[in-house]
Amino acid sequence: MPLFVLDAGYDPIAIGHDLNDGRCEIVCRVRDDRVFYADAPTKPNRPPETGGRPPLHGRRSKCSDRDSWPEPDAHLVIDDSRYGTLTVTAWHAMHPRLSGRGHWAEWAKPPIVRGSVIRVDVEHLPRPTSRAKKTLWLWWSGKGEPDIERCARAYLRRFDIEHTFRFMKQSLGWTASKVQTLEQADRWAWLVAAVLTELRLARGLVGDLRLPWEKPLAPMKLTPARVRRGFRRLRATLGTPASPPKSQTPGPGYSDHSPHFIEKRP
Repeated sequence: MPLFVLDAGYDPIAIGHDLNDGRCEIVCRVRDDRVFYADAPTKPNRPPETGGRPPLHGRRSKCSDRDSWPEPDAHLVIDDSRYGTLTVTAWHAMHPRLSGRGHWAEWAKPPIVRGSVIRVDVEHLPRPTSRAKKTLWLWWSGKGEPDIERCARAYLRRFDIEHTFRFMKQSLGWTASKVQTLEQADRWAWLVAAVLTELRLARGLVGDLRLPWEKPLAPMKLTPARVRRGFRRLRATLGTPASPPKSQTPGPGYSDHSPHFIEKRP
């Protein structure tokens, strides 16, 4: 099942609702102050003479309030070489309280969008780093129940490839192309991927042209940005499968009396 990992800038509830009929799963980071609710009990504990409609939401759970958390539906402890001990906790069949604004402005009654809330706590960040450790809160949407280990590792992997996405956008022009069809956009994306692969393969063939504040790296650990600086010298020695360019100027034996000369008249 394809798993799409999104940052906190997206609306995971709306995306999960719109892709409910698709064959995919999404994992999106949410703020640590979000509030979710369990399903309302089928037989609410209230006096029979109490009127009104039955409740739509069950127990309230706030991510930043540990006392409001219900019993988790899944719990997993993993040993990781980069992050130490990973503690993953999940609550299934949770939903937020939606209002008739934004994406749901045209809805007379916003739907109940259910998913799983996943909490990922790591022992430490990859060393060396000076950043403070922070707990991750993820929202999962899909069919059935999620594989919480896969979801946690997929989002932690996203931090590693984030610099690759930024390099492809800013340096290789991934999003700078002016295309009109999906086929053109797909072809351009594969061209950028091919260029990135060339930079990866050329790590041991170029010199380390580092900036004054950068530390020396082994040839096979050079980043694509540093390989790109020395790729210009390497390109001159690679050759090309194209034919040599033909001259556009007349040769030494070409004159006005040549049989191939055509006089231009006004």
